[in-house]
Amino acid sequence: MNDDKIQRQINEAAQADALMKNEFLWEQFAYLENEYTKAWKVMPAKDTDGREKLWLAVNVVGKVKDHLQTVLNDGKLAKRELERLTSKQG
Repeated sequence: MNDDKIQRQINEAAQADALMKNEFLWEQFAYLENEYTKAWKVMPAKDTDGREKLWLAVNVVGKVKDHLQTVLNDGKLAKRELERLTSKQG
């Protein structure tokens, strides 16, 4: 891994960490998941396209949350790699 990529991952992890700690953002994720789920439950069974779109919407919210966690984890690994490289040079 090159230094630029390591630094970019560390910077992105810091931004992801700030988002992960943002209570408002998590409230909005919960709100969307709840609204999509409520709409899905009352949608007629014969509206398979509509039900599928709502199911996908709920899953997209989950994927965004998972992605933020992945970016944070990648940044932690990059930070350790940078520390390892720095300690070898020093």
